[in-house]
Order: sequence, then C-alpha cells, then structure tokens
Amino acid sequence: MKRFLIVVPSIILLCLSLSCQDKTTKAELEKARIQAETEARNKEIVRELFSAIDKGDFDKLKGLLSDDFSLKAPGLREPLGTSGLFQAIKTHYAAFPDWTHVIEDTVAEGDKVAVKLTQYGTHRAEYEGIPATGNKVTMPALGFVTIVNGKIKDLYAVEDYLGLNMQLGMVLRLKEAKKQRK
Repeated sequence: MKRFLIVVPSIILLCLSLSCQDKTTKAELEKARIQAETEARNKEIVRELFSAIDKGDFDKLKGLLSDDFSLKAPGLREPLGTSGLFQAIKTHYAAFPDWTHVIEDTVAEGDKVAVKLTQYGTHRAEYEGIPATGNKVTMPALGFVTIVNGKIKDLYAVEDYLGLNMQLGMVLRLKEAKKQRK
C-alpha cells in the first residue's frame, strides 16, 4: 500500500509535467509555424515588388508600399518616397526598356527580408548623359526590405552603378598629381 501511495502520485506528477511540456512545446511550435508563414509571405511580397517594377505595374506597386515608404541607397542625397521611386523607375526604364530583375536568393527574419539579385538590360536611350550604346549590361544588387503589416515600409538598395557605367563605356583613370613647387 505504501508503494502504491508513492507510485501513483509520482505517475500523476510525471503525466502532469509531460502534459505541461507538451503544451509548452505545442505553443513554441505554433509560434515557429506563424513566424515561418510570415517570413514566407514577406519573401513573396519582395518577389511581387520586383515583378511589378519589371512590368511597370504602378498600381500593384502602390498596393505593396506603405504610405510612409522610404527608399535609401548609397549616393542618394535623401530617401525617396513612393513618387520619387516611381519617377526613378520611369527614368531608368526609358533608357533600359528591357530591364529585368532576377532574384537569386532571399533570406527572411521576422519583418526583414534580404534579397540578392542580378539586373539585366539593354542601353537603348540616353542614361545619365550617356547616349544609347546598345550594350547589354548586368548589374548585381542587394536589397534589405522591412515589411510592416504586409506593406513595404523601407527598402535599402545597394547596386553596382560603377560597374554599370563602365559597361556603358566609362573609363576610370587616376587623378593627375598636382606638380610640387620647387
């Protein structure tokens, strides 16, 4: 009987602890499932962004961007909002009408998505003062996107404009040293 009084409570405690662990495990698994779904959805939003840019679908773009959208990039004096982004796209596609983004990789964590892509196009009209060359160009890029409530809030883009300009005929040369006075 003594043994029974020790074994039964031990079994009950074991069952309760396993049950609690199971609830904790289920909660953790549910949280991980929700995060994975959110991250997959955010990656898809980034894919839709570049697809809409390539198609010139400004209505779709407007639906993907938050009201306070901001594009930042090295070389920009100040961030671009939606209208600045749209103007930049129109200007760029006027010079490179077949410009295409090919996404090579995406990584998501929470509300952030990193995207590695390569851009391709043919220089058909003047670009930044450079007359059309007909050159086919390639430009690698990285984008870091913040998505809040299913809308793109921030895009930080790093693109190889030096490489692009060199493909259009720009030549780099060293600055001439100033002659030293004797």
